[in-house]
Amino acid sequence: MHLDLDTFGETVHGGNVARMYDETAAVRGDAPALESHGEILTHEELQTVSRTVAGGLRELGIERTEPVMVYLPNCPQYVVASLACFRAGTPVSPVNPQYRSRELVHQLTDTDAAAVITHVALREHLADAIAKIDADPTVITVGDRDAIPEGDTHFDDVRGEPTTVKLDGDAVASLPYTSGTTGQPKGVRLTHDNIRAQLLTTITVRANDLSPDEENSLVWLPLYHITGFIHTALQPLARGGTLYVRSAANWDAEAAMATIERDAISTYIGVTAMYADMVADDSFGDYDLSSLVTVSEGGAKLTGAVQDAFEETANVAIREGYGLTETTGSTHTQVGALYGPRHGTVGQPARHTDCRIVDSSGEEVPLGESGEILVRGPQVMDGYHDRPDANERAFTDAGFFRTGDIGRRDREGYYEIVDRKKHVIVTAGYNVYPSEVENLLAEHEAVREAAVVGVPDERRNETVKAFLVPTNGDPENPGVTIDEIQQFSLDTIAPYKHPREVAFVAELPRTASGKIQKYKLTGE
Repeated sequence: MHLDLDTFGETVHGGNVARMYDETAAVRGDAPALESHGEILTHEELQTVSRTVAGGLRELGIERTEPVMVYLPNCPQYVVASLACFRAGTPVSPVNPQYRSRELVHQLTDTDAAAVITHVALREHLADAIAKIDADPTVITVGDRDAIPEGDTHFDDVRGEPTTVKLDGDAVASLPYTSGTTGQPKGVRLTHDNIRAQLLTTITVRANDLSPDEENSLVWLPLYHITGFIHTALQPLARGGTLYVRSAANWDAEAAMATIERDAISTYIGVTAMYADMVADDSFGDYDLSSLVTVSEGGAKLTGAVQDAFEETANVAIREGYGLTETTGSTHTQVGALYGPRHGTVGQPARHTDCRIVDSSGEEVPLGESGEILVRGPQVMDGYHDRPDANERAFTDAGFFRTGDIGRRDREGYYEIVDRKKHVIVTAGYNVYPSEVENLLAEHEAVREAAVVGVPDERRNETVKAFLVPTNGDPENPGVTIDEIQQFSLDTIAPYKHPREVAFVAELPRTASGKIQKYKLTGE
């Protein structure tokens, strides 16, 4: 059966975004919604369990508007928990499963989370974080019952009266955290209307490409990330398709290609490293990838050689897009672009999205010239959580969001990203903010100063490199080894953030005012 897209948006206009999925489940009930290593949930089963988990959250005493942190790897329970939070009216605050206690503490305290849904494999890190804060959130744990600590509630026991609360569309549905180039990560207030707008945009664009039976999405991007959650999971689900959920921590290029062939995957979104790994794998070319209809990439540009090899073998164009956590995902896309995909660009603005490119004074620049990208649309966040000063800086008087990214556009409305935010390192699709790593390294007793930059890496696009001034002032004999510095980082922050390259220097290059000249470290 097909969804009636003419009435779909009208039926669920406003209010709880989970009602959109109820419309889907009513039509696609017996069809598979989630597959994970042989285990399958139908759309009706997903609808039912998300409703009862929502009721279970209320029975645990979690009230509307009280955030629930979801600290899970990719798994079916991640999708169930997120839909349940939407239904219960409790903002879901996703957490990178690579985070350790140091990183968890800030999000726990800044959200004042009423509960955390986690996995037994991550429970130790959560326990360390909770011990450092003045709060006692309810802990709901996924995994082996015999392994969960006393006092936790097993996820399968979170059940209650089926619940989907009524609320206004401007209520906060999701509270992901994103770092700036300085300071602590900020919570991003994404409303039910923000998510609805993002879902409806692609649902209608994709209507002529695939039937719901053909919508098979391979979910290997992390679900905590806005692209993984919105574009590889919620959008295909809302269209009545099937998600094939795999652990982001267990990425395997050959397994991905085997899954595409076996399960007739039609929709795949990956980062640069994933495509590079597939093309470089000895099995590349052995699997039939012809089921792919929409293949997208973001985070960093693919090399021409990788893109050409993949497109020739799979017989499908890789389409780039652009968006931010603050925009609930994409603002620009090549999917549905008026003149088709155009390599080197991120496509055209999505439906209902206004975009400007301005100079430092806020004036629009001529076509073809570079400037800061500003966006305005129904998918743009309500604002940062408890950060009025940041909100004032983030928006123009006309309501445009300042992305901080530099781009240019051509006469046909295709946009090209010229540069990322200043100093941000994009490694295998993850953003690394140097100030966070620098602050950590400076805590080591053998380090006086640290400067962190991104350096080119064939597989990851960039990797993290640290330049360290040793406490003893002697870069030849700094009193600590590179391995010790790297292990110090790995013990404290997510692995993708740690410096894979380390150099000891006598001093860091500075301006007359004392600012570090990072361009001299990278040789740019």
